[in-house]
Amino acid sequence: MQFRVLGPVQFSVGDKVLDVGPPQRCLVFAALVTDAGRLVLQETLIDRVWRQPPPQGARRTVQTHIANIRGLLRKAGATGHTPPALVRRRGGYVLDIDPDLVDVHRFRRLAAQAANADVATVERLALWREAVGLWRGAPLAALAGDWAARTRDAWHAEHRDAVLGWAYAEIEAGNPTVVISPLADLIDQYPLVETLPAMLMRALYAVGRRTDALDCYTAAQRRLDDELAEEPGAELTAVYQAILRRDADVPPPLGTAPAGVAVPAQLPPDVRGFAGRTDQLAQLDALAATVGGGATAVVISAIAGTAGAGKTALAVHWAHRNAKRFPDGQLYVDLRGFDPGGAAVDPTDAVRGFLDAVAMPPERIPTERSAQTALYRTVLADKRMLVVLDNARDSEQVRPLLPGAPGCLVLITSRNPLTSLVTATGAHPLPLDLLTPQEARELLTRRLGARRVATESDAVDALVTGCARLPLALAIVAARAATHPHFSLAALAAELHDARTRLDALADTDPTTDVRAVFSWSYVTLTPPAARLFRLLGLHPGPDIPATAAASLTGLPPSRLRPLLAELTHAHLIAEHRPGRYAFHDLLRAYATDLAQVHDSDPERRAALTRVLDHYTHTAHNADRLLRPHRDSGSIPLTPPSSGTYPQQFADHQQAMAWFSVERPVLLAVLRHAADAGLDASTCQLAWALDTFLDRQGHWSDLTAVWQAALHAARRLRDPSAQAFTHRFLAGGLSRLGRHADGHTHLQHALELYRQVGDRYGQAQIHQNLGSLWDRQGDYRKAVDHAQQSLDLYRAVGHRRGHADALNAVGWCHAQLGDHRQALLHCEQALDLLQQLGDRAGEAATWDSIGFAHHQLGNHTQAIECYRRALVLSRELGARYDEADILHQLGNIGDATGDLAAAEAAWREALAILDDLNHPDTDQLRAKLHRSPGQPARRAATT
Repeated sequence: MQFRVLGPVQFSVGDKVLDVGPPQRCLVFAALVTDAGRLVLQETLIDRVWRQPPPQGARRTVQTHIANIRGLLRKAGATGHTPPALVRRRGGYVLDIDPDLVDVHRFRRLAAQAANADVATVERLALWREAVGLWRGAPLAALAGDWAARTRDAWHAEHRDAVLGWAYAEIEAGNPTVVISPLADLIDQYPLVETLPAMLMRALYAVGRRTDALDCYTAAQRRLDDELAEEPGAELTAVYQAILRRDADVPPPLGTAPAGVAVPAQLPPDVRGFAGRTDQLAQLDALAATVGGGATAVVISAIAGTAGAGKTALAVHWAHRNAKRFPDGQLYVDLRGFDPGGAAVDPTDAVRGFLDAVAMPPERIPTERSAQTALYRTVLADKRMLVVLDNARDSEQVRPLLPGAPGCLVLITSRNPLTSLVTATGAHPLPLDLLTPQEARELLTRRLGARRVATESDAVDALVTGCARLPLALAIVAARAATHPHFSLAALAAELHDARTRLDALADTDPTTDVRAVFSWSYVTLTPPAARLFRLLGLHPGPDIPATAAASLTGLPPSRLRPLLAELTHAHLIAEHRPGRYAFHDLLRAYATDLAQVHDSDPERRAALTRVLDHYTHTAHNADRLLRPHRDSGSIPLTPPSSGTYPQQFADHQQAMAWFSVERPVLLAVLRHAADAGLDASTCQLAWALDTFLDRQGHWSDLTAVWQAALHAARRLRDPSAQAFTHRFLAGGLSRLGRHADGHTHLQHALELYRQVGDRYGQAQIHQNLGSLWDRQGDYRKAVDHAQQSLDLYRAVGHRRGHADALNAVGWCHAQLGDHRQALLHCEQALDLLQQLGDRAGEAATWDSIGFAHHQLGNHTQAIECYRRALVLSRELGARYDEADILHQLGNIGDATGDLAAAEAAWREALAILDDLNHPDTDQLRAKLHRSPGQPARRAATT
C-alpha cells in the first residue's frame, strides 16, 4: 500500500492505482497524507483547500470529501489488505497510517539516513538513489491553490538539496557522468543557488571536462553579478580555484543541507546601507562571546525602542555578521506583535514553524502544543543556534519560544521594554535611541553615495534634522532621493520642512511624529477627496474596512468612493489585502488619525463615526431580519440612519450569513468602540442585531461579551425595559456556556424589572427562558411550570408567535415528563400556528419536539420524518448546534431500531459539528460511539 504525493497524487494497493477523485478531493486527500499520523484540524483542511474567506458550506464539502476518502480506503480492504483508518478526532481528522507508506515521508527518512556521517559510503549512495528515485515529477501535480503551491515550492527545495547529496555521493563513488544532466537542469530552475554550479563543476572536472567546468563558473559569476550585484561565495570560489590550479582533490561541499538534516538559515536579507549603532553592536558581540562559555542559561538580548528606530535592522545586521558563530543555524520569526488588525503570531504557531525549519519529520511532532514546545527545546538543547524573535508584543508572547538550555543566543525586538522578561530570565536590555548626527549622515551617504552628499552638505544636515535622526524617516528620504535623482536634496529638505510647518500637530520631538511628516509626501499628492478619505479611515474602529462601510464613513456614494480607494492603494497609503477590503499598518493609521485631528473638526469626526456606526448597525439589522424574520424588535427602537449612510441590503438568508461571517471581527470592534464612547443606545441596538448570528454559529463567548457590554449601556440609559432585555439575552449566552446559575440570576433580574414596568409580554419571555434553563438542568417539573406561565401570559397579551413558542415549550416539557400524548397535542397546535406565521425557526424547533415524542412512543418512522424536516430547516437557518442535536436524535432512533450503521453515521456527523463548536456534549456523544451496540442512549436536554 502506497500513498504518493511526489508527483500526481495517487493511492495504490499492490500494482493497482485507485482513483482518488476530482482535484478538490485530491487536495483534501493530499492534505491528510502530508500530515499522516497527525491530527489535521478541520480549519486547516479548509485553509488548504480554499483561499480566505472560504465559501459557504466549506465544512460540509470537506465532510463529504472525507466520507468519499473513507470509501476509497475501504476499497483497500477488499484487496485483502487492512484498510487504513481515517479517524475523527477533536476538531479534525487523523489518517492513521505509518508515515513510511507516504513517499514524501519515506524520502525524508532516506535522505536523513544518507546524510548521517556514520553511514558507510556504499550504503549512503544506495540511500540517496532510493530517495531521489521516489520523485515522479512536480509534487502535488495539477493541484491548485496557495497551500499546494507553497508546499510544492518547499518540497522542490528539499529535492534540490537531496540531488546535491546524491550527486556528491555518485562523484565520490566514481560515477560523475550520471549527475551532469540532472545538475544542469536544476541550474536552469535555480540559477542563483551557488551550490549547484559548484557541484556541476566537480562532476565536469571529474570526467576530464576542465574547460567546461571553468565556463560553468564564469556563467554563474555573470548571473550573480547581473541579478544580485554580488561575487561568488566561498564554496564556488574554492572549487573554481582548485580546478584552476588543476588540484587532484576538489574541496567538498560546505554546509550542503540535504533534506531531513537542514541547517536553518531563516534570516531576512541584511539591510543595505546599515550605519551606526557601534555601541549596540559591541554589546551584542560581548553577549555572543558568553554563549557556550561560562553561561549556565540561554543568553537573551531584548532590543527595545520606538517604532522606526531600526530594531529589526540592528538585529538582522548583527545576525548576518555573526552567523558563523552559530554553526547549527539561524531561526527567525516576525511575531507581528503590533499588527493593527490584532493578528499577532501565536507562539505555538511559531514553535511549529521552527520545528519545520529544523526538518523535524512530521510524524515525530506531537499534536499537543505544550509537547511541541518541549520538543523544540529538546532539539535546541545541544545546539549552538541564533534565534531572532522580531516585533514581539510582550514577554508572554516570547516565553514559549525561548530555548531551555545554554548554547543559543536569542535576539528579541519589541516596542515594549519587556521588563518582566529582563526580571525573570536575566535578559539583557538593549534600548535603542535615535542615531547620532554623524550616524544619520553616514546612513544617507551609504544610501545616496558620497559624491551627492558632499555636493549638498548643508542640505544633508537639514534632512538629518528634519527626520529627527530616526532611521525609518531617513530611509524614506533616501529612497525618495534615489528614485528621483533629478530632485535636489535641498528641495527635499524644504519639502520636509513645509510638511512639518503645515501639519502643526505633527511638529513634535517624538520621532514617530517625524515619520508621519515624511508620510505626508505621499499624502500631499492625493486629490482632496482621497486625502479626506485617508484621514477618516484612521477613525474606523475595526481591523479592516470594506468599501461599503468606507462609503458611509465618508458620506460619499459607493460609486464615487471606489476611485478614491484605488488612488490610496496606488499611493501605498492603504492595502487591499482582500478583494474589497482595506487596511493599513499602525504607523499609517496613527498618521491618518492625527491628520483628522488637525484637518477635520470635532463635528465632522463625530458625524463620520456616527455614519459608520449607523452603517454597521442598520446593515446588521437588515441581515438579522433575513436570519430571523419573525423576531420582535429590541427594547430600544432603531432610529433612521444618518444622512450619507449607505447600509447594505441582502437578497437572501445565505448572503446575510456570509456578511456576518466576514464582518464579525469588525462588528465586535465597532460595538466595543460604541460602548467605550458611551453610545449606549447604539451599543444595545448592535448587540440585538448580532444575537441571532452569534448564537446559531456557536460564538457563545462573543455573545456573552456583547450582552455584557449592552447591559452596562442599558444601565447608563436608566431604561428598565432595556436593562431587562439585556439581562435576558446575557442569560441566554451564559446558559449556552453552561453557566446556568449565572443565567438564573440575570433572568430573575429581568423578571423583576418587567414586573416593575408592568410588561406582561416581557414576563412571558422570561418565564419561557426560565423554563428552558430548568429543562437544560433536567428539572422538568419547574420547566413545565414556567412554560405554562409563559403560555398564559402570551395568551393574555395576544402575542401569537410567543403563544406558539410557549405551546411547543409546554409540549416539550410534557414529553420529558413522559406524557407524550399531551406533548403531541400542544406541539401540533404550535406547529399549525407557526406555519401560519411562516416562522421557520419556530417550526424547526417544534418538528424536533414532535419527533422526540414520536420516538418515545415507538413511532420511529414518524419520528424520523419529523426530525428530517427539522434538520432541513436548521441547515437552511445556519443553526449549527440545533443541526447537531437533531442528528444526535436520528442516531438514537437508528440505535433503537437496530440500524447501527445509520446511527453511527448520524452521530459522527453530529460529533463533527459539536467538535467545531467546542461544545461539552462532545464527550457524551463520543462515549455513545464507543459503547456496546444496543445500550440505551439518553438525549441532552434542549428546547
